[in-house]
Amino acid sequence: MEVILRSVILGIIQGLTEFLPVSSSGHLELAKYFLGDTSVAEESLLMTITLHAATALSTIVVFRKDILDIFRGLFRFQWNEETQYSLKIILSMLPAAAVGLLFETQIDELFNQRVVMVSLMLVVTGLLLFLADRARHTDQPVSYRNAFLVGVAQAIAIMPGISRSGATISTSVLLGIDRERAARFSFLMVVPLILGKMAQGLLDGELTHTSIGLAPLLVGFVAAFITGALACIWMIKLVKNSKLAYFSVYCFIVAAVAIAAFYLNHS
Repeated sequence: MEVILRSVILGIIQGLTEFLPVSSSGHLELAKYFLGDTSVAEESLLMTITLHAATALSTIVVFRKDILDIFRGLFRFQWNEETQYSLKIILSMLPAAAVGLLFETQIDELFNQRVVMVSLMLVVTGLLLFLADRARHTDQPVSYRNAFLVGVAQAIAIMPGISRSGATISTSVLLGIDRERAARFSFLMVVPLILGKMAQGLLDGELTHTSIGLAPLLVGFVAAFITGALACIWMIKLVKNSKLAYFSVYCFIVAAVAIAAFYLNHS
C-alpha cells in the first residue's frame, strides 16, 4: 500500500509540474529523495518515463483538435500552414534528440536524487520565468529560427530542475512570440520526444526488465494523466494572463527549502 501511495503522489507531482513551469523532473527527484525512494537507477527511470508518457497522452487529449488539423493539413501534401508548423516542431526536436543520443549515460546519472543540483537548476528556472514575465512585445508567430532556439532551450531543460515548459515558454516569450502560441508550441513539441524515448526503451529492452510491479506504474500513470490534463488547460490561461512571476517565486522557495532540508538531514 505504501508503494501505491508513493506512486499516486509521484503521479500527481508529475501531472501538475509537467505543464506548470516548475520542473517536473526536478520535483520528481526531490520527491523520491524525501519519500525515501531507494529504487535503482533503471527502476527510477522507468517510473519517470511512465509518468511522462501519461502527461504526453494528456497533451494529445487536450490538443486533439490542433493535432488532427495538423495531420489533415499534412495529408493534403501541400506547402500549407500545417506542413510548415510540423516542420517547425521537427526542427525544435533536433537539439534535444541530439543531446539525448550523444549523452544518454550522463543524463541518466543526473536522475539520482541530486538535491543540491536540482535546487540550483530550479533557481535558474525561476530567473527565466521572472525575465519572461517582464517581456511586453509578444505578438510574433513561431519562425523557423525561433523554433530551433526554443529547441535548444528544451535540450538544456533535460537537466532535472530546469523546467521544460518554463524554459521553452520563457525563451519563446523573450523572443517575442505571442504567449498563447508559445504555450501551444511548447506543449506540442515535447510529445514526439517522449514517444520516441519510450519506443527506444522498448526496443532496447530497458523498460521490460524491472522489479517494479504493474500496479504502481498503472496508478502513477492514471494520476499523472488526470492532473496533467487539468494543469495543461490551466497553464495556457496563466501564460496568456502574464502570471509567470508567481511560479518564479515558487521555484526560489522550493529550492531554498530543499537545500535547507538536505543539509539539515546530513548535519
